[in-house]
Amino acid sequence: MEDKSQITKGKYAADISSIKEAQNRIKSLVHKTPLLSSCSLNAMSGRQLYFKCECFQKGGAFKFRGACNAVFSLNDEDASKGVVTHSSGNHAAALALAAKLRGIPSYIVIPKNAPTCKIENVKRYGGQVVWSEASVQSREEIANKVWQETGAIFIHPYNDGRILSGQGTISLEILEQAPQIDTLVVPISGGGLISGIALAAKSINPGIRIFAAEPKGADDAAQSKAAGRIIRLPETNTIADGLRAFLGDFTWPVVRDLVEDIITVEDSEIIKAMKLCFEILKVVVEPSGAIGLAAVLSDTFQKNPAWKDCNHIGIVVSGGNVDLAMLWDSLNKGK
Repeated sequence: MEDKSQITKGKYAADISSIKEAQNRIKSLVHKTPLLSSCSLNAMSGRQLYFKCECFQKGGAFKFRGACNAVFSLNDEDASKGVVTHSSGNHAAALALAAKLRGIPSYIVIPKNAPTCKIENVKRYGGQVVWSEASVQSREEIANKVWQETGAIFIHPYNDGRILSGQGTISLEILEQAPQIDTLVVPISGGGLISGIALAAKSINPGIRIFAAEPKGADDAAQSKAAGRIIRLPETNTIADGLRAFLGDFTWPVVRDLVEDIITVEDSEIIKAMKLCFEILKVVVEPSGAIGLAAVLSDTFQKNPAWKDCNHIGIVVSGGNVDLAMLWDSLNKGK
């Protein structure tokens, strides 16, 4: 793929060079995930849709790319101390798995209300679970305490250039698999995924459109975009447990500058999209992974005349780690 980058090197926490370096670093460790399509969903949306299935990534989510890049970027001395993070979801398991592959310890601070399936993944990959309360303050305080006690290297879930670079490898793959894609729709939370994807995709094709998909019950990114500054909500309320974080100082500039718009959807729309993924694509996704399809099918997207020329849309299916009981409850609610 030709590099047509107009993005100033050093302006953001990652760039096309660091993303290509990440790809070389992790390519033997990560899966090149499939790109699926469906005539039924194409007809339903009135567009050609391409689903980048990161639910089939190691660890069950895209997070393994960034975590793997961060862990394998460490020099031997730092790596020997292990790594620490705080996460309620997929980053926790991803970092534990990456650390296991490198043969170093991982200390994962997890809030007590985290989904059971994601906690079990951390344990399965050998991560040492350290419990915290649900608040971000509690998570950060306990992670800092672990760092002081162990000397482990802290790897932020998203506000880290190594993380952005790892996630950006998705764009390198998807635009190689389907170079005709003119639009990407990506879930947004802390912004690490969409930032890496936007930086890589815009470098390859400056004209490509990047849209974020966000739950209305956790629409801090949409509010931030509208206000021109980072907005943090006092609380979030959404079924998409992976989309409750807030933008960081590394991710916000990319979202501000390179993301076309943020499409917010109701939880009921996310549930319907999960059901479509299950019944038509034959892929089980978590709510965060279904939100891109929900955004494309939403009235907000479908009825906007400015977006009528978005004809070939890549949708990032970010993860598939979902508690089965919650899945069945959600699908029943969506009937």
